[in-house]
Amino acid sequence: MSLKIRLTRGGAKKRPYYRIVVADARAPRDGRFIDKVGAYDPMKAKDDPARIQLDTDKIQGWLAKGAQPTDRVLRFLDQAGLAKRPARNNPQKAEPGDKAKERAAKRAEKAAAPAEDAA
Repeated sequence: MSLKIRLTRGGAKKRPYYRIVVADARAPRDGRFIDKVGAYDPMKAKDDPARIQLDTDKIQGWLAKGAQPTDRVLRFLDQAGLAKRPARNNPQKAEPGDKAKERAAKRAEKAAAPAEDAA
């Protein structure tokens, strides 16, 4: 059984509130979970200490048992010093795709053709 430490959504429409839970990876997002280990309220200010609440003892126990945090939860755990989030680097992120490169090349050819005719 693969365990995940992840967020489950609660709260009203346009007023989200998340619980940080340990759940079976196959369970639905807002469905059955094993243990509640924290809470996250994105409506609070970023510098508010009540924005993210973590039960560090429970989280360390579940991490020792092999539970895998999702990326968002791993960010919270990294801020709290409970886990290390590896830095990511994608140097090709802003590079356009193949089709966009083809369109840009065609545009450049069309722009160059009138310039050659005038010369």
